Amino acid sequence: MASNPQTVELKVTLVQMDVATSRPEENLAKAEGWLQEASSAGSQLVCFPEMWTTGFDWSYNAEHAAEHQACIDRVSALARRYTVWVAGSMLALDEGKRVSNTLFVFDPMGNRAAVYRKTHLFTLFGEDRHMAPGSALTLLAAPWGKTGLSICYDVRFPELFRSYVLQGARLQLLPAAFPHPRLEHWRVLVRARAIENQFFMIAPNQVGTEQTAGGEVRYFGNSMVVDPWGEILALGEESYEGLLHATLDLDKVDEVRSHLTALQDRRPDLYRLD
Repeated sequence: MASNPQTVELKVTLVQMDVATSRPEENLAKAEGWLQEASSAGSQLVCFPEMWTTGFDWSYNAEHAAEHQACIDRVSALARRYTVWVAGSMLALDEGKRVSNTLFVFDPMGNRAAVYRKTHLFTLFGEDRHMAPGSALTLLAAPWGKTGLSICYDVRFPELFRSYVLQGARLQLLPAAFPHPRLEHWRVLVRARAIENQFFMIAPNQVGTEQTAGGEVRYFGNSMVVDPWGEILALGEESYEGLLHATLDLDKVDEVRSHLTALQDRRPDLYRLD
C-alpha cells in the first residue's frame, strides 16, 4: 500500500464492555445495539475488547470453543448488516483445533479480513495453561493504511510493535482485558507504544468485575485512542460501559514522522533483538 493512506480520516468507535462471563448470547445482544449506534454515528471501524463474547472462564471456554464458531459467524453478519469494520478478540480454535485467544477483523461485507492469534500468553493469569499461542504476526491492509494486530499482554513487548511499524503499520489495534492493580502500567504502555512507533493506538479495554477460578478480577476501563504524538483522543472512565468515538486524522502519521525522525534515526547496526 502507498505511504499515504487512501482514507484521510477514519472514524473509530471503541466498545468499553462489561463482559458477561460464559454468556455469549447476552454479549452479542449488547453488541448489536452498540454496532447499530456506532453505524448511525458514522463510525467506520468498531473495536471490541479482549475475549468480549465469553470472558475468561477456562472450563467453559474449553468445553464450548468448537461451537463458538457460530458466534464468530454472528459477528460477521453484524458487520455486514451495519456496514462497518468490526474487530475484537474472541474464543476460537486454531488450525490444530486448539483453544486460542483470537483477534478477528471483519470488513463491511462481513468478510474475514484478518486473523491474529495472541502470541504472548499471560502466564501470571494462567493463560498459557489454557490457550495455545499464536505463531505469527498479522498486518491488515485496510483502506486507511496498514494496521498491526495485537492483544492485551502483547503491549509489554515493544519488539512486536516495532516489527509492525517496520512493515509499514500506521495504526495498531490492541483489544485488552487489563485489570487492577496495573492501571498505571496500561496508561503508560499504550501511550509509549504510540509515541515510539509514531502511529495510532486503538486500545479498547474491558470494564467491570469478573469471577474467575483465581478469584475476582476488576477491569478498569480506560480504553484509549492515542495519536502518533502521544495525545489521547478518547479515554473511557473506570466505571463507564459504552462507546467512545474518535476521528483520526491519518495525515498526522506522516506529519509526526517528518517532524521527529526517530524511525529514520535508528541504529539497527548496533543492536539486535534475537
